[in-house]
Amino acid sequence: MSIKMKKNVKAIFVVLIISTIFISYNVFFRNNEILALSKYGSRGEEVKTIQTKLKRWGYYKGNIDGIYGSQTLAAVKWFQQKNGLTVDGIAGTKTLQAMGIYNSSNNGNSNNSSSSTNSNDLNLLSRLVYGEARGEPYTGQVAVAAVVLNRVKNSAFPNTISGVIYQKGAFDVVADGQINLTPNDTAKKAAQDALNGWDPSNGAIYYFNPATATNKWIWSRPMTVTIGKHRFCK
Repeated sequence: MSIKMKKNVKAIFVVLIISTIFISYNVFFRNNEILALSKYGSRGEEVKTIQTKLKRWGYYKGNIDGIYGSQTLAAVKWFQQKNGLTVDGIAGTKTLQAMGIYNSSNNGNSNNSSSSTNSNDLNLLSRLVYGEARGEPYTGQVAVAAVVLNRVKNSAFPNTISGVIYQKGAFDVVADGQINLTPNDTAKKAAQDALNGWDPSNGAIYYFNPATATNKWIWSRPMTVTIGKHRFCK
């Protein structure tokens, strides 16, 4: 092999190495950009959204300042502990999904983002139905899902499905961890029927089991309908 050919081979080899390093560098940092979500020391609008939601649900007592400090860290850990998530204080993908927060960096475009949001809403609502009403008549399961959606529309409650479900003290299954059980097909279908507009609860924003209820206040609410073991009311 001539000296000239050897030089050309070396040059090509060097170019290939540089190209490989460049591609690896971009892939690494693009992946990190997606995975490095809000954590201790972060600042910005996403942090404000996290603080706003956690404050609404009773986990966070500090100011909505967009600074991921020690109070925000503690609130995120508390939320993670209560909801069966890895307690690391990092608002990663799963934690943000549980809060109902979705980044454009996690999705290819707005249509995919909307689809992802709808899918996560359906999954979370299905888990709520399964935890709260499995074993109840199908209509009663749809009614439980409808109560969540009625709360979303009511100004007295959070305006997202995740916000309503994770509102502090709202549902026993969140407190005892049943929200993390895998829903069956019936619960999924009931949640979808409610999302499609069926409301057997007749506009109810509360429901309770008269056989086990100990809260006197709930008995004072105007009843809309009784389905199975649950009494629905406004």
